[in-house]
Amino acid sequence: MSSDMSPDTGPDTGPGRGARLRLGYGTNGLTDLRLDDALALLADLGYDGVGLTLDHMHLDPLAPGLFARTRQVAARLRGLGLGVTVETGARYVLDYRRKHGPSLLDPEPDARAARTALLVKSVRVAADLGAHAVHCFSGITPANTATDIAWKRLEESLTPVLEAAQSVSLPLAIEPEPGHLLATLADFHHLRSLLGDPEPLGLTLDIGHCQCLEPASPADCVRDAAPWLRHVQIEDMRRGVHEHLPFGDGEIDFPPVLDALAATGYQGLTVVELPRHSHAGPELARASIEFLRSQVPPKGAPAW
Repeated sequence: MSSDMSPDTGPDTGPGRGARLRLGYGTNGLTDLRLDDALALLADLGYDGVGLTLDHMHLDPLAPGLFARTRQVAARLRGLGLGVTVETGARYVLDYRRKHGPSLLDPEPDARAARTALLVKSVRVAADLGAHAVHCFSGITPANTATDIAWKRLEESLTPVLEAAQSVSLPLAIEPEPGHLLATLADFHHLRSLLGDPEPLGLTLDIGHCQCLEPASPADCVRDAAPWLRHVQIEDMRRGVHEHLPFGDGEIDFPPVLDALAATGYQGLTVVELPRHSHAGPELARASIEFLRSQVPPKGAPAW
């Protein structure tokens, strides 16, 4: 990883295009598979990498022997030729009673500290894996919490994580998530301002979320977000409905989105995000890469 916290650029793919897009698939959509089997599947299908959610079934960040297990996964990724981004959206990894709890916005300082500690640990795991970035999100504003207090908690909770990311020259890519405190691209820029625009802070852009609630089109969101892109998630979605859908089941026009991504020169992974479809994970992984490849306009050299 270079000191500017951006991956090396790849070869140009032809007239009118930027660098080649690198496709991945999220392990949160393959939870019925052992991690080793999931990685083998993605390599066999031709994916460039994986969005690895640290969870109890896939590189559990709280189980004993994390360092040794991380080394084994790193060796497996290298052997398969897969890149990786570490994702931290496991639903019950910290509290088996509360989905995504505790969050960075929790009313209790010790609870917020537990989430911060998990993210710091995730940064270290990501560095050992040779990951391109670490993904995170803000969480939902707790009931009876003023907005300015929630932003202050987020700022304070993320500071140690950003320091850890800085120490290993690894981007921390926060995701605007519908229903969360940080829900939109405008919210991301608000956080950047609060924190003083720290170098490690980047953006996870979920293309479906753009369709769901951003005022601009998904392709325009990509162009607007380009300077801060450190991780991309992709799936289909409908306007106003936060439901991750297989490609073709929603409303997104993908060729302009993929062209916009290629034009940015973004070199991280573009990861298919279907966390509620693990029951059909292997088939959807195959169908997803075939769909995305089919959306490339027949001009110039192939982009995949």
